[in-house]
Amino acid sequence: MPRISQALLAAFALVSTTALAEEFKYSITPNFFEANPGGQPLGPCHGGAVIDHAGNIYITTDTARGILVFSPEGKFLRAFGPTRIHGLELRQEQGVEYIYGARPSDHEVLKLKLDGTVEWTIHYPPEAGIYKDEDGFKPCAVTVGPDGSIYVADGYGSNFVLKFDKDRKFVKAFGGPGAEEGKFNTCHGIALDTRQDKPLLLICDRNNNRLEYWDLDGNFVKVIQKDLRMPAAVYIRGDYAVFPELQGRVTVLDKAGQIVAQVGDNPIVGQRANYDLPPDQWKDGICNSPHGAAIDKDGNLIVTEWSKYGHLHKFTREH
Repeated sequence: MPRISQALLAAFALVSTTALAEEFKYSITPNFFEANPGGQPLGPCHGGAVIDHAGNIYITTDTARGILVFSPEGKFLRAFGPTRIHGLELRQEQGVEYIYGARPSDHEVLKLKLDGTVEWTIHYPPEAGIYKDEDGFKPCAVTVGPDGSIYVADGYGSNFVLKFDKDRKFVKAFGGPGAEEGKFNTCHGIALDTRQDKPLLLICDRNNNRLEYWDLDGNFVKVIQKDLRMPAAVYIRGDYAVFPELQGRVTVLDKAGQIVAQVGDNPIVGQRANYDLPPDQWKDGICNSPHGAAIDKDGNLIVTEWSKYGHLHKFTREH
């Protein structure tokens, strides 16, 4: 691949952190997170990011430390919980905050207190009729409906979304593998979207490169965006949602599904979705393998990458 000059990369970094729609603009905040939190490398990230009510940032890792917690200023606070959590969601229930997590390599979904205590787990439902055994259940992400129903995106396994009731009893499976609308090719991220007239499931159909709405009964509604670059997760705050795209970009949509910003766009194709990319090839403001993202109370973006070294970004929204 031809070499790209430092000047060109710097110019591209500036362009790649500005909004397409001239509505939102972001600038990279270099070295926002501690390089060696708690005196140790961050380590492999194959998960996501969430933010609690106090503004603390939770990052999942595949290391023995599990979930790492940073202050709103990017300082390491503590670590807790199981390792290898992939997709996660933070919810407040009766004044208490919990983390819901999906663990594909451990074939389970779980609910955690913020001290790491496991409240419950969900394993594969034999009654669904789509699994030979638990090895086929490899959930990527989880969300919870208004009535407490639990929705599990089994993107690394069956490519169905599984619905459980509030008591964790299996209700139904919907979707299934395929390229056509109403099917999934790696349902990788999922969230409850309450910004519309009625609550809907917003699903990242990663390898079909599209974002979709489904209703809470498991019926396909519509495609929101297509021709993306492997949208991996979704995080909603206020009127906006952020989507890390594994192929080197992060997109922000408004509640109408329109793009209001795209940041971190990587011009080097070989660096996109590159788990082994060494730190000496990283560039401030350029994303390589965005896998998780969150929006803080000020509209800034926190981005975590699928990297064996651990790679985090903060894009600060310009007001």
